[in-house]
Amino acid sequence: MIEMTISGRAKDLGGFTVRRLIPVAKRRLVGPFIFFDHMGPAEFAPGKGVDVRPHPHIGLATVTYLFDGEMDHRDTLGVHQTIKPGDVNWMTAGRGIVHSERTGPETRAAGHKLHGIQTWVALPTEIEDIEPSFHHHKVDELPVIEREGVWMRLILGTAYGETAPVKVFSPIFYLHAETKEGAIFKLTDEHEERAVYVVSGEIEIDGRLFGEGEMIILDDEASIAIRTVRDARLIMCGGGHLEGERHIFWNFVSSSKDRLEKAKADWRAAADAAFENTYFTLPPDENEHIPLPET
Repeated sequence: MIEMTISGRAKDLGGFTVRRLIPVAKRRLVGPFIFFDHMGPAEFAPGKGVDVRPHPHIGLATVTYLFDGEMDHRDTLGVHQTIKPGDVNWMTAGRGIVHSERTGPETRAAGHKLHGIQTWVALPTEIEDIEPSFHHHKVDELPVIEREGVWMRLILGTAYGETAPVKVFSPIFYLHAETKEGAIFKLTDEHEERAVYVVSGEIEIDGRLFGEGEMIILDDEASIAIRTVRDARLIMCGGGHLEGERHIFWNFVSSSKDRLEKAKADWRAAADAAFENTYFTLPPDENEHIPLPET
């Protein structure tokens, strides 16, 4: 039933912990998911917060999903959107977009908690360079699925006969589950590739126990039963196998190494030209950026 497990190594970013689960050397994607970060939980004192300066993306869609706290998104389309727990921010980078993620001024002044998941979804090769776009869906727009001792919210795609309203580009599912001790439920089996990530608590799959920070990559063909050993919060995700190889450099994803090189050159040129009349431009009200890394 279990193909492999991945243990996210926590990295302290100055009082803010992030665990990266994928990509890893032995597993680059799960369905179309090519990046999975567990951020927090963290508590910020008044006056402190997150400041992810403007940076570019190509060839993917970013998805931000929060359990606690809030974050302000700004991008070159002129979108300024605050995301709150249970909402979905889906940003399609396509041919290229720049965005920032920051703690809003009121939340920063008051002090706050932050806890959530950030993922990237790789786009099918034929639409990697589509026009960028942004879609926001509030928590009450997303389907809720309930079983005995199990509550689930469908963030993206299809599962258990439900469909989330977020526009997607390939077969996908993305679920947030809260499960009570002793609860047993079957993982959706309509998708080719599947993974379960334990945000907190403890579960059992195929006679093996898994706890906080572990991602379980499941066999494509197996019918999977999940038993909750201790009250658990889970993220379950995956979808159809994405055809073709994907390459990653920094925030860029593409099936073409040449396309990555062009994106790198475009970001350097934009920075050198102070983002005036260039391929990449900064979001409104932003005047700084993250430089292109050397490696």
